[in-house]
This record gives sequence, structure tokens and C-alpha cells, in this order.
Amino acid sequence: MIIVPVKEGENIEKALKKFKRKFEKTGVVKELRNRQAFEKPSVMNRKKMMRAIYIQKLQQIED
Repeated sequence: MIIVPVKEGENIEKALKKFKRKFEKTGVVKELRNRQAFEKPSVMNRKKMMRAIYIQKLQQIED
């Protein structure tokens, strides 16, 4: 459960922003999206490899 301490007289928008930030940090939405559709380990590994290659190419271009 996420608990957000709210000071007396604090704006509701600020409190809501704090809640959203804490909620993002927990990673609940990210995990939910990952669980919605099963992805084979071989496909996950391929995606990781492609991402690593892409990042490496960007770094080479930057140098």
C-alpha cells in the first residue's frame, strides 16, 4: 500500500503528484504490462541483444 504524507494546507495537486511518483517507482504498471502477454525467453534475449547493438552503434557514432 502506498502512503503519501500530506502536510496541512498542502495543495491537492502536489499530493497527487507525490502519489503518482511513488506509484511509478513501485513498477506496478510495468509489471502488469509484462504479464499481459507472455514473451518467450528467446524473444526477450533477442530484443535485449538488438537493444545492446543499437546503443553500441549510437555510442560509436558519438565518439
